[in-house]
Amino acid sequence: MRISLWAIASVLRAREACLVLLLFCGCQPRLSSDLGLPASQRITVMSYNVLGGRNTDGARDLDRIAAVILEVDPDLVALQEVDRHTNRLGGLDLADELASRTGMQHVFGPAMPFDGGEYGVAILSRYPIERFENFALPNREGSEPRTALVAFIEPPGWSEPFLFVSTHLDHQTDSTDRIDQAERLVSVLGAYVEIPGILAGDLNAQMGSVPLSIIQATWNDSWRAGSGGETFPSNIPEKRIDYVMVRPAGRWSVLKTLAGSVLKPDDQEWHELLRLASDHLPVVTILELVGGTK
Repeated sequence: MRISLWAIASVLRAREACLVLLLFCGCQPRLSSDLGLPASQRITVMSYNVLGGRNTDGARDLDRIAAVILEVDPDLVALQEVDRHTNRLGGLDLADELASRTGMQHVFGPAMPFDGGEYGVAILSRYPIERFENFALPNREGSEPRTALVAFIEPPGWSEPFLFVSTHLDHQTDSTDRIDQAERLVSVLGAYVEIPGILAGDLNAQMGSVPLSIIQATWNDSWRAGSGGETFPSNIPEKRIDYVMVRPAGRWSVLKTLAGSVLKPDDQEWHELLRLASDHLPVVTILELVGGTK
Protein backbone atom coordinates (compact mmCIF):
# COMPACT_ATOMS: atom_id res chain seq x y z
CA MET A 1 0.00 0.00 0.00
CA ARG A 2 1.41 3.41 -0.97
CA ILE A 3 1.81 5.87 1.88
CA SER A 4 0.62 9.40 1.05
CA LEU A 5 2.97 12.35 0.73
CA TRP A 6 1.32 14.06 3.67
CA ALA A 7 1.88 10.93 5.75
CA ILE A 8 5.56 11.13 4.87
CA ALA A 9 5.67 14.70 6.12
CA SER A 10 3.92 13.70 9.36
CA VAL A 11 6.47 10.98 10.02
CA LEU A 12 9.27 13.44 9.39
CA ARG A 13 7.96 15.74 12.09
CA ALA A 14 8.54 12.98 14.63
CA ARG A 15 12.34 13.06 14.69
CA GLU A 16 12.57 9.86 16.68
CA ALA A 17 10.87 8.07 13.76
CA CYS A 18 13.68 8.91 11.33
CA LEU A 19 14.95 5.33 11.17
CA VAL A 20 11.50 4.05 10.28
CA LEU A 21 11.27 6.62 7.51
CA LEU A 22 14.62 5.62 6.04
CA LEU A 23 13.59 1.99 6.04
CA PHE A 24 10.41 2.98 4.23
CA CYS A 25 12.40 4.84 1.59
CA GLY A 26 14.63 1.84 1.06
CA CYS A 27 11.75 -0.50 0.28
CA GLN A 28 9.80 1.79 -2.05
CA PRO A 29 10.39 1.51 -5.82
CA ARG A 30 12.38 4.48 -7.11
CA LEU A 31 10.53 7.05 -9.16
CA SER A 32 12.91 6.45 -12.08
CA SER A 33 11.95 2.78 -11.94
CA ASP A 34 8.28 3.78 -12.00
CA LEU A 35 9.01 5.50 -15.33
CA GLY A 36 10.02 2.13 -16.79
CA LEU A 37 13.70 2.97 -17.30
CA PRO A 38 16.56 0.45 -17.11
CA ALA A 39 18.34 0.14 -13.78
CA SER A 40 21.92 -0.35 -14.96
CA GLN A 41 24.35 2.60 -14.84
CA ARG A 42 21.56 5.00 -13.96
CA ILE A 43 21.82 8.16 -11.88
CA THR A 44 18.87 10.36 -10.90
CA VAL A 45 19.66 14.05 -10.51
CA MET A 46 17.41 16.75 -9.09
CA SER A 47 17.70 20.54 -9.10
CA TYR A 48 15.50 22.40 -6.62
CA ASN A 49 15.26 26.04 -5.56
CA VAL A 50 13.91 25.72 -2.01
CA LEU A 51 13.11 29.37 -1.18
CA GLY A 52 15.37 29.49 1.86
CA GLY A 53 13.31 26.83 3.61
CA ARG A 54 10.15 28.90 3.57
CA ASN A 55 6.90 27.75 1.97
CA THR A 56 4.60 29.61 -0.37
CA ASP A 57 1.85 29.78 2.25
CA GLY A 58 4.18 31.54 4.72
CA ALA A 59 4.99 28.42 6.73
CA ARG A 60 8.49 27.18 7.49
CA ASP A 61 7.83 23.47 7.09
CA LEU A 62 11.04 21.75 6.02
CA ASP A 63 9.23 18.42 6.02
CA ARG A 64 7.34 19.49 2.90
CA ILE A 65 10.61 20.06 1.04
CA ALA A 66 12.02 16.79 2.34
CA ALA A 67 8.86 14.95 1.27
CA VAL A 68 9.33 16.18 -2.31
CA ILE A 69 12.94 14.95 -2.33
CA LEU A 70 12.04 11.63 -0.75
CA GLU A 71 9.30 10.97 -3.27
CA VAL A 72 11.67 11.57 -6.20
CA ASP A 73 14.41 9.57 -4.44
CA PRO A 74 17.35 11.13 -6.32
CA ASP A 75 21.02 10.23 -6.07
CA LEU A 76 22.12 13.87 -6.22
CA VAL A 77 20.30 17.12 -5.46
CA ALA A 78 21.43 20.63 -6.37
CA LEU A 79 19.76 23.07 -3.97
CA GLN A 80 19.47 26.84 -4.44
CA GLU A 81 18.38 29.58 -2.02
CA VAL A 82 19.77 27.74 0.97
CA ASP A 83 19.86 29.43 4.39
CA ARG A 84 22.38 28.48 7.04
CA HIS A 85 21.84 29.68 10.63
CA THR A 86 19.80 32.71 9.51
CA ASN A 87 17.34 34.40 11.82
CA ARG A 88 14.46 33.94 9.36
CA LEU A 89 15.01 30.17 9.48
CA GLY A 90 15.26 30.10 13.25
CA GLY A 91 19.01 29.49 13.21
CA LEU A 92 18.69 26.17 11.37
CA ASP A 93 21.15 24.82 8.81
CA LEU A 94 18.80 24.05 5.92
CA ALA A 95 21.14 21.73 4.01
CA ASP A 96 21.92 19.77 7.16
CA GLU A 97 18.23 19.52 8.06
CA LEU A 98 17.30 18.20 4.62
CA ALA A 99 20.26 15.81 4.61
CA SER A 100 19.18 14.32 7.94
CA ARG A 101 15.59 13.93 6.73
CA THR A 102 16.61 12.23 3.48
CA GLY A 103 19.58 10.17 4.65
CA MET A 104 22.00 11.93 2.31
CA GLN A 105 25.38 13.62 2.68
CA HIS A 106 25.62 17.35 2.09
CA VAL A 107 27.96 20.24 1.39
CA PHE A 108 27.14 23.95 1.49
CA GLY A 109 28.48 26.78 -0.66
CA PRO A 110 27.97 30.22 0.91
CA ALA A 111 27.35 33.13 -1.45
CA MET A 112 27.10 35.85 1.21
CA PRO A 113 26.57 36.61 4.89
CA PHE A 114 22.86 37.11 5.47
CA ASP A 115 20.45 37.72 8.35
CA GLY A 116 22.77 36.53 11.10
CA GLY A 117 24.00 33.53 9.09
CA GLU A 118 24.79 32.64 5.50
CA TYR A 119 22.94 32.18 2.21
CA GLY A 120 23.97 30.19 -0.83
CA VAL A 121 23.64 26.83 -2.55
CA ALA A 122 24.11 23.23 -1.47
CA ILE A 123 24.43 19.66 -2.70
CA LEU A 124 22.86 16.51 -1.29
CA SER A 125 24.44 13.20 -2.31
CA ARG A 126 23.91 9.49 -1.77
CA TYR A 127 27.51 8.97 -2.83
CA PRO A 128 30.74 9.96 -1.09
CA ILE A 129 31.77 13.51 -1.94
CA GLU A 130 35.51 13.22 -2.59
CA ARG A 131 36.07 16.97 -2.36
CA PHE A 132 34.30 20.21 -3.19
CA GLU A 133 35.10 23.79 -4.13
CA ASN A 134 33.00 26.93 -3.93
CA PHE A 135 33.52 29.66 -6.55
CA ALA A 136 32.21 33.21 -6.21
CA LEU A 137 30.51 34.57 -9.32
CA PRO A 138 30.81 38.27 -10.25
CA ASN A 139 28.19 40.83 -9.31
CA ARG A 140 27.88 44.59 -9.50
CA GLU A 141 27.86 46.66 -6.34
CA GLY A 142 24.44 46.44 -4.74
CA SER A 143 23.53 43.17 -6.47
CA GLU A 144 23.16 39.90 -4.61
CA PRO A 145 26.34 37.77 -4.65
CA ARG A 146 26.08 34.37 -6.32
CA THR A 147 28.21 31.24 -6.29
CA ALA A 148 28.88 27.88 -7.93
CA LEU A 149 29.44 24.83 -5.71
CA VAL A 150 31.46 22.10 -7.44
CA ALA A 151 31.54 18.59 -5.94
CA PHE A 152 33.66 15.69 -7.15
CA ILE A 153 31.61 12.49 -6.99
CA GLU A 154 32.69 8.89 -7.55
CA PRO A 155 29.93 6.34 -6.94
CA PRO A 156 31.04 2.90 -5.77
CA GLY A 157 31.92 0.71 -8.76
CA TRP A 158 32.42 3.60 -11.17
CA SER A 159 35.77 3.85 -12.91
CA GLU A 160 36.05 7.63 -12.76
CA PRO A 161 34.67 10.62 -10.86
CA PHE A 162 32.41 13.28 -12.30
CA LEU A 163 31.61 16.89 -11.43
CA PHE A 164 28.29 17.86 -9.95
CA VAL A 165 27.64 21.61 -9.85
CA SER A 166 24.91 23.55 -8.05
CA THR A 167 24.53 27.20 -8.98
CA HIS A 168 22.07 30.10 -8.90
CA LEU A 169 22.44 33.06 -11.27
CA ASP A 170 21.19 36.61 -10.76
CA HIS A 171 17.44 37.19 -10.96
CA GLN A 172 17.22 40.85 -12.02
CA THR A 173 15.56 41.95 -15.26
CA ASP A 174 18.84 43.56 -16.34
CA SER A 175 20.92 40.59 -17.49
CA THR A 176 24.35 42.24 -17.01
CA ASP A 177 25.24 40.28 -13.87
CA ARG A 178 23.74 37.11 -15.26
CA ILE A 179 25.88 37.35 -18.41
CA ASP A 180 29.03 37.98 -16.36
CA GLN A 181 28.16 35.08 -14.08
CA ALA A 182 27.56 32.73 -17.00
CA GLU A 183 30.94 33.65 -18.48
CA ARG A 184 32.69 33.10 -15.15
CA LEU A 185 30.88 29.81 -14.62
CA VAL A 186 31.99 28.48 -18.01
CA SER A 187 35.55 29.65 -17.35
CA VAL A 188 35.77 28.05 -13.90
CA LEU A 189 34.33 24.75 -15.06
CA GLY A 190 36.59 24.79 -18.10
CA ALA A 191 39.47 23.89 -15.78
CA TYR A 192 37.85 20.47 -15.32
CA VAL A 193 36.97 19.77 -18.93
CA GLU A 194 38.59 16.32 -18.81
CA ILE A 195 36.04 15.17 -16.20
CA PRO A 196 32.41 14.38 -17.16
CA GLY A 197 30.12 16.94 -15.58
CA ILE A 198 26.55 17.69 -14.53
CA LEU A 199 25.51 21.33 -14.05
CA ALA A 200 22.24 21.93 -12.22
CA GLY A 201 20.58 25.05 -10.94
CA ASP A 202 18.29 28.03 -11.16
CA LEU A 203 19.83 29.99 -14.03
CA ASN A 204 17.08 32.65 -14.12
CA ALA A 205 17.35 32.55 -17.91
CA GLN A 206 15.13 31.22 -20.65
CA MET A 207 15.96 29.59 -23.96
CA GLY A 208 17.46 32.02 -26.46
CA SER A 209 18.81 34.40 -23.80
CA VAL A 210 22.45 35.51 -23.87
CA PRO A 211 23.40 33.93 -20.51
CA LEU A 212 21.95 30.57 -21.52
CA SER A 213 23.64 30.70 -24.93
CA ILE A 214 26.99 31.27 -23.21
CA ILE A 215 26.53 28.20 -21.04
CA GLN A 216 25.15 26.06 -23.86
CA ALA A 217 28.28 26.65 -25.92
CA THR A 218 29.97 24.00 -23.73
CA TRP A 219 27.10 22.36 -21.83
CA ASN A 220 24.20 20.34 -23.25
CA ASP A 221 20.68 20.98 -22.01
CA SER A 222 19.20 17.66 -20.91
CA TRP A 223 15.72 19.00 -21.71
CA ARG A 224 16.20 18.21 -25.39
CA ALA A 225 15.82 14.55 -24.55
CA GLY A 226 12.95 15.14 -22.14
CA SER A 227 9.25 15.68 -22.41
CA GLY A 228 8.91 19.07 -20.87
CA GLY A 229 7.24 20.97 -18.12
CA GLU A 230 7.86 24.54 -16.96
CA THR A 231 9.46 25.22 -13.57
CA PHE A 232 8.33 28.64 -12.29
CA PRO A 233 6.20 29.68 -10.49
CA SER A 234 5.12 26.47 -8.82
CA ASN A 235 1.42 27.36 -8.58
CA ILE A 236 1.03 28.11 -12.31
CA PRO A 237 4.30 27.19 -14.07
CA GLU A 238 4.76 29.40 -17.10
CA LYS A 239 8.51 29.52 -17.77
CA ARG A 240 11.56 27.30 -17.52
CA ILE A 241 14.49 28.81 -15.64
CA ASP A 242 15.76 25.71 -13.81
CA TYR A 243 18.07 23.32 -15.65
CA VAL A 244 20.17 20.18 -15.62
CA MET A 245 22.99 20.23 -18.18
CA VAL A 246 25.73 17.74 -19.01
CA ARG A 247 29.09 17.56 -20.76
CA PRO A 248 30.51 16.08 -22.86
CA ALA A 249 27.45 15.02 -24.78
CA GLY A 250 29.05 11.78 -25.91
CA ARG A 251 29.60 10.57 -22.34
CA TRP A 252 26.06 11.05 -21.08
CA SER A 253 22.89 9.36 -22.21
CA VAL A 254 19.88 11.41 -21.10
CA LEU A 255 17.07 8.97 -20.39
CA LYS A 256 14.47 11.42 -19.08
CA THR A 257 14.13 15.04 -17.95
CA LEU A 258 10.92 16.29 -16.37
CA ALA A 259 9.69 19.11 -14.17
CA GLY A 260 8.18 17.97 -10.89
CA SER A 261 4.54 18.37 -11.89
CA VAL A 262 4.98 16.33 -15.07
CA LEU A 263 6.34 13.38 -13.11
CA LYS A 264 2.84 12.72 -11.79
CA PRO A 265 0.48 14.70 -14.01
CA ASP A 266 -2.72 13.28 -12.51
CA ASP A 267 -1.71 13.24 -8.83
CA GLN A 268 -3.38 16.26 -7.23
CA GLU A 269 -1.88 15.58 -3.82
CA TRP A 270 1.60 15.70 -5.36
CA HIS A 271 0.78 18.95 -7.18
CA GLU A 272 -0.46 20.54 -3.97
CA LEU A 273 2.70 19.53 -2.12
CA LEU A 274 4.86 21.00 -4.90
CA ARG A 275 2.84 24.24 -4.86
CA LEU A 276 3.30 24.67 -1.12
CA ALA A 277 6.87 23.44 -0.65
CA SER A 278 8.56 26.14 -2.77
CA ASP A 279 7.90 28.72 -5.46
CA HIS A 280 9.94 26.61 -7.94
CA LEU A 281 9.25 23.13 -9.21
CA PRO A 282 12.11 20.65 -9.08
CA VAL A 283 13.71 19.37 -12.26
CA VAL A 284 14.51 15.65 -12.36
CA THR A 285 16.91 14.12 -14.88
CA ILE A 286 17.82 10.46 -15.26
CA LEU A 287 21.26 9.96 -16.80
CA GLU A 288 23.62 7.18 -17.74
CA LEU A 289 27.38 7.74 -17.90
CA VAL A 290 28.52 5.84 -20.96
CA GLY A 291 31.59 3.76 -20.14
CA GLY A 292 31.48 5.02 -16.58
CA THR A 293 31.28 1.71 -14.74
CA LYS A 294 33.84 -1.00 -14.22
